[in-house]
Amino acid sequence: MTPVDTAARPGASVSPALFAITIFSSAGLVFMVQPMVAKLVLPMLGGSPSVWNTSIAFFQTALLFGYGYAHLLQRVASIRTQAIVHIAALLLAALALPLHVSGLFGEPSSNHPSLWLLGVLAVSVGAPFAVLSATAPLVQAWHARTIHAETGAEPYVLYAASNLGSLLALLAYPVLVEPLATLKNQTLGWSIGYGTFILLMGGLAMTVSRARSVTAASSVAEAGPAPTWRERLVWIALAAIPSSLMLGVTTHITTDVASAPFLWVVPLALYLGTFIIAFSEKPLISPTTALLFQAAAVAACAGLLPFKNSNFMLQLFVHLAAFFLTALICHQALVARRPKPAHLTEFYLWMSFGGVVGGSFNAFLAPVIFNNVWEYPLVLALACLARPGSGPVEPWRWITFGVGAVATFVAPILAGIYGVESDMAILVRVAFAIAVVMAFISRRRMIVFFGLIVMISVSAQVVGDQVDVRQSWRSFFGVVRQSEMPVPGMKGQVRMLSHGTTLHGAQAQHPDYDCRPLVYYAPETPIGQVFTRGYAGPKSLRFGAVGLGTGAVSAYTRPGDRLTFFEIDPMVIRIASDPRHFSYTTACAGGKIDYVLGDARLTLAKQPNDSFDILLIDAFSSDAVPAHLLTVEAVRGYLAKLAPDGVLIMHLSNRNLELRSPAMAVAEAAGGFALIQRHDAAEGSPALWESSEDAILITKTLKALEPYEADPRWKQTDPTAARPWTDDYMNLVGALYAQLKETWTWLP
Repeated sequence: MTPVDTAARPGASVSPALFAITIFSSAGLVFMVQPMVAKLVLPMLGGSPSVWNTSIAFFQTALLFGYGYAHLLQRVASIRTQAIVHIAALLLAALALPLHVSGLFGEPSSNHPSLWLLGVLAVSVGAPFAVLSATAPLVQAWHARTIHAETGAEPYVLYAASNLGSLLALLAYPVLVEPLATLKNQTLGWSIGYGTFILLMGGLAMTVSRARSVTAASSVAEAGPAPTWRERLVWIALAAIPSSLMLGVTTHITTDVASAPFLWVVPLALYLGTFIIAFSEKPLISPTTALLFQAAAVAACAGLLPFKNSNFMLQLFVHLAAFFLTALICHQALVARRPKPAHLTEFYLWMSFGGVVGGSFNAFLAPVIFNNVWEYPLVLALACLARPGSGPVEPWRWITFGVGAVATFVAPILAGIYGVESDMAILVRVAFAIAVVMAFISRRRMIVFFGLIVMISVSAQVVGDQVDVRQSWRSFFGVVRQSEMPVPGMKGQVRMLSHGTTLHGAQAQHPDYDCRPLVYYAPETPIGQVFTRGYAGPKSLRFGAVGLGTGAVSAYTRPGDRLTFFEIDPMVIRIASDPRHFSYTTACAGGKIDYVLGDARLTLAKQPNDSFDILLIDAFSSDAVPAHLLTVEAVRGYLAKLAPDGVLIMHLSNRNLELRSPAMAVAEAAGGFALIQRHDAAEGSPALWESSEDAILITKTLKALEPYEADPRWKQTDPTAARPWTDDYMNLVGALYAQLKETWTWLP
């Protein structure tokens, strides 16, 4: 006869739906708060994509603490006592509410941003998040000791309900919550939801504590021996790979668009979707199907990795497909190795630990040991080892693999010898297509693994041959590369600085051109036009520039002028101010150059009002937009710092987002007067001599705008083209769609 918990009253029953609703609700709160809190702190750290990675690593760690707490609570024999302890923990954690960003750690640190962010998150939301996250394993354990013990119903299915709640909450945030509610109302609503959940959890706790249940000791005895350390290590590895890939693909996407919730949630939603499928009783995608398409997807992803400037939607689809299918095969392998329900909380504990390992590797270790984002392709390749098939490989499979590998290497060489290659990338993609065929027919883990390594290596070599990268640096704020290329029109080499995939400045090395600003800052461009107009005046000027790059605009300063750069990344300041890399700020500047470290919204606010004659806003990381610098509140702050006849110039060029429309609306809403210019580089000019760009010019008075109104290159703005962005409202989805419409004219 099965022993019964002494606290149970025979005859009491628990509805399975109550378990599902409780888990569903807690998961919704847990995953609604993640993008919400990350958005709260994002403006304080310059809109860097690393804010999300670090936040996810923190939340995974808090999840681990929650799962650990749930596991330890199983040592308490009585379910009633467990319920009392958990309700008390929920009430104690509520002392951190209402949800807000704690000021305990002061202003953000640009030198140690990760530590500052982790501290702020721990104090602001750590306790409520950890206790909420314990709900899923804890309620499943109660299910195992009540309903499962009586009917044999599978408690692991509740994990699918948990992830469904998480998924719906994630999707609701960018679609409903973010567009319709201000941040203040969002945080207040979440805090009210937390209080409501305590009542729901209390109802379940009261019901379960009266229900018939087996004792913990009996449950463990029926489960047999504990999992071995080998099994635990496999759980950790299978959980770590998808966690790392989720952050890797998120970084890849957000680096060149914008660090924003609508892009953060897509990989995380797919990640949760793989859990839902894997833990379902009848999976939507079978393991066999997942293995087949995963091999093809990762091969295609490896082929596209170096071509970061190609079609964005194609990139997005291929990378997300490869991530989704890879995470799915790992989670399906994890489910296949799950223990009996008596060891459920331990299984979730080690699975959570694997998530922390994967997330921490990307957020904290990889930026230190790699000078580029190598962790993404590396883990993508390692994930292939999670595929089945460790036995001998049939000879025909090796032959197929060999054909793909040889074609990958030989095709570009033959094309070069016979002079028929006009675009090496096209030939390499053809070779990769052969490798994709190889992936489709291969079911062995080693052959897929080595095939992927070959493709990644060759693709890196192809791109490496096109750009002479001399040095590469990496920090919390991204990857910066210094490269060179010969430009005959400037009598030799031109040194370039790139952030991610976007050129952020260039300097000619020949003495005849080394102090000429190039690309976006050339005299012919909108930015150059503003600076040269100021340069032609008689009085000394005060300049400000948000975003340093190579420091090219320093060359416009004269003796008596002063230029202050507002830069969030100390690494960029070290590079731009070192003449061994770039000499604009040291050899070309006529005036005084100084630097202010930190996020520009915070540091500019400390500057005296009415002080800048020209203020340049050009603070993009790669092609990503720190959108908090383009809001009505931000522009009002900039205008307050301008002299009465001062000029604000904002650089709006972006490959993936149409920023002109919201910028025009923001200018009017902020009380400014604006003109806009779409500049096209002159045909026949040397490479890097100038660049095409979009820019908007804003002043505090109509009089300050008059000299530019007489210039036909500057056009009147249309402030009705879009809704102005504010600190509470940003429509990055609309900006992405508007840019796609310019490329795909058939879109409505």
